[in-house]
Amino acid sequence: MMDDDRVWEFEEGLWTGTAEHYQGLIDENCLIVLPIPSLVFSGEQAITAVASTPRWTKVVLTGQRTARPDEGLIVVAYHIAASRDDERYVARRTSTYRRRAHDDWQGVQHQQTPLAA
Repeated sequence: MMDDDRVWEFEEGLWTGTAEHYQGLIDENCLIVLPIPSLVFSGEQAITAVASTPRWTKVVLTGQRTARPDEGLIVVAYHIAASRDDERYVARRTSTYRRRAHDDWQGVQHQQTPLAA
């Protein structure tokens, strides 16, 4: 089982990690809703869309909520405040992780709702 601290480290890594790091954490059948423009991406499209965006240098996650609706399934929701250089981004976010094998988790769903900075 992935404990809450590890869940939040995993999630933070999706914002700050390299494109290669991100690619290793996302399932090839993942669905992602991104506001750039607001589109639904799937599989390789999702990985490419996120990998091609600059990574955030600082992120603050607050209001974290975690649910475990079934063995091997984790759902999280939170507020994100991210920044890089002079750019700031705030949003609500959800993610869903699926366990593929012992200690092997991958994201299968992500959704962002941007908020006014």
